[in-house]
Amino acid sequence: MVKADGYGLGATKVTQSLLVAGCRRFFVATMEEAVTLRQSVPGDFSIYVLEGFVSTNTLQEFDAHDLVPVLNTLENIRTWSEHAKSRGGRRAVLALDTGMNRLGLTTKDATWLARETGALAGIELEYVMSHLACADEPNHPMNEQQRALFDELRAMLPSSKASLANSGGIFLGQEYHYDLARPGAALYGLTQNCGAHSEILQVVGLKSKILQIRVVDSESTVGYAATRTVPAKTRLATVAAGYADGYPRSLSNSGHGYAAGVKVPVAGRVSMDLTVFDISDVPLNSIKPGDDIELIGEWQTVDEVAETAGTIGYEILTSLGARYAKNYTGNVS
Repeated sequence: MVKADGYGLGATKVTQSLLVAGCRRFFVATMEEAVTLRQSVPGDFSIYVLEGFVSTNTLQEFDAHDLVPVLNTLENIRTWSEHAKSRGGRRAVLALDTGMNRLGLTTKDATWLARETGALAGIELEYVMSHLACADEPNHPMNEQQRALFDELRAMLPSSKASLANSGGIFLGQEYHYDLARPGAALYGLTQNCGAHSEILQVVGLKSKILQIRVVDSESTVGYAATRTVPAKTRLATVAAGYADGYPRSLSNSGHGYAAGVKVPVAGRVSMDLTVFDISDVPLNSIKPGDDIELIGEWQTVDEVAETAGTIGYEILTSLGARYAKNYTGNVS
């Protein structure tokens, strides 16, 4: 899964790294994401568009950029079948809704499709897929219910490879793996809310430069609405990151970073472009303007930041703003 610009980390570089690792099948959410990926990354690999298509105006784009739609409705199937027959066949993935009630064929739709033997004419069905709702809870009964319904519906349809497991589904066991797994959040070091093992390594670091350090002369307040009062001699560092950069406003007076290895709390409200940290516990002369405060990394994970912010790691990553300079390490061409 490299949708949402590789979960906010840069789909081009993420895809290049995964290609080096041997991956040849990539899923994105939208046609726009798919076209951008195809144009920015050379190579022989498949790109699947999860939202499929709504308008017939986009069918030529699938051909022009060698993209594969995920067919979510009977109307999608009818339209793609006609398109495929006129061009000697086209690939597709068929999505079944087994309990999410978002995208995919309902049980009624799948039953109709099973009866209409010519409905898939011209379509080379690469996979039949569905999506787990509760894979982050291994003991949730819905996991097995969805798997059973997935098998029941697949058995009615033409034989095809299958895909069910998202990140959490991979860790539910071999019976959820089928022919293709679709890891997303776990690729990017997230473990909470996706059912991944806690042993997964952190892969993301986020730092922000200190713009100014000041020592407060007398007891005073910090930031908008004066929500934090600090005593005299408090040392404050203002960094160049705020909610416009994806550092959540909900971390106001509750989040923290690390300066010279020392935990430093957010002082006052996070504003659009700036955040202030109380660095009073950091040894004197160990940091200066131009140095970084670590927001995510060795000392705290994406999931830990998300928990403090009252959200999930997915939102933290996909909200990272364009003003951050990205530095990639490892197998990236």
